[in-house]
Amino acid sequence: MTGPLDGVLVADFSRVLAGPLASAMLADLGATVVKVERPGTGDDTRSWGPPWVDQPGGTASYFHAANRSKRSVTLDLADPVDRDLAARLAARADVLVENFKSGTLARHGLGYDQVAATNPGVVYCSVTGFGSAGGADLPGYDFLVQAVGGLMSITGAADAEPTKVGVAVVDVLTSKDATIGILAALRARDVTGHGQHVEVNLLSSLLGSLANQASSYLLTGQAPDRMGNAHPSIAPYQLLRCSDTQLAVACGNDGQFGRLAAAIDAPVLALDRRFATNAARVENRPQLVAALEARLTTASAEHWASVLTDVGVPAGKVGDLGDAIALAERLGLEPTVAVGAGAPAQVRHPVTYSRTPVTDYRPPPRLGQHDQEVRCWLADHPKENLT
Repeated sequence: MTGPLDGVLVADFSRVLAGPLASAMLADLGATVVKVERPGTGDDTRSWGPPWVDQPGGTASYFHAANRSKRSVTLDLADPVDRDLAARLAARADVLVENFKSGTLARHGLGYDQVAATNPGVVYCSVTGFGSAGGADLPGYDFLVQAVGGLMSITGAADAEPTKVGVAVVDVLTSKDATIGILAALRARDVTGHGQHVEVNLLSSLLGSLANQASSYLLTGQAPDRMGNAHPSIAPYQLLRCSDTQLAVACGNDGQFGRLAAAIDAPVLALDRRFATNAARVENRPQLVAALEARLTTASAEHWASVLTDVGVPAGKVGDLGDAIALAERLGLEPTVAVGAGAPAQVRHPVTYSRTPVTDYRPPPRLGQHDQEVRCWLADHPKENLT
């Protein structure tokens, strides 16, 4: 079964995470993705190990996270012959993804205006750190954007230093924004016949993801502080101590809190004026936590997770990544997929489709694995698509 993007050709000039992850999503959906890499070294993340998929000095698992189901061709854009092949690829592409510093590809004749002059239907997606205007010369790395973009300021314990999220979450968010933008532009092309330049940047994607924290600041002018695992507007919505470890409890409304109080054999808490409403619980959070933990520390986190889940209170024991995958398996979510013999399993495409399921998972390419195939295809000017 073909995917919804079958027949769409993506020229992937991006590297590291945000751009490659977006083009990998398009590959999952059936697009043909040709990844253009530097001869000799390839994508930076090929060397971002350990761990290594092959052996030390081989391909890092980091690269595998964002490059499945692609073809790899090595092209040196400083070489006239290779640059001509790159231009031919861009001229045939439905989508071009790049994350070079602004202006770099234009110097090689591969900027948006130059590509669109010969390929007016191209959807050209540029991924930058801080946009193409005042931030055009600023390097964009996830860790830096988490710092300057405010995410670190609201992450971590109140009495500890600002903390990054445990994954390059800004890159991931930006990749999803890029995918949305590309798909929207392809739909617009279906209607108008014209492509367009789609721009995403790490800072804007981060700000767009801050949701209630951003709206709170825009309303009050007061920048939010770090609160550890507590929520600024909901209580209890945090980790609570049990007899052995901590339990995540997420009471989103007063009804859930009433069931929580009854389940821990303290129904009077739901009648206490300090805790009867969410607003009151937020105002009296320290007293609330003390009252809840006085009961929760009488048994294990696993015990309370079972008890609370049974009465419809969102709760769970803090687990690691292995626990998360095991939970997804128990719930029938099929969280991992095989991508080919000898290649490690990968996390499944996160969306399910009733008519066009994602089934064609292939391993990330070796550096230059498809050089001969792609170069011949580009040099021969065939009418048929690369298949």
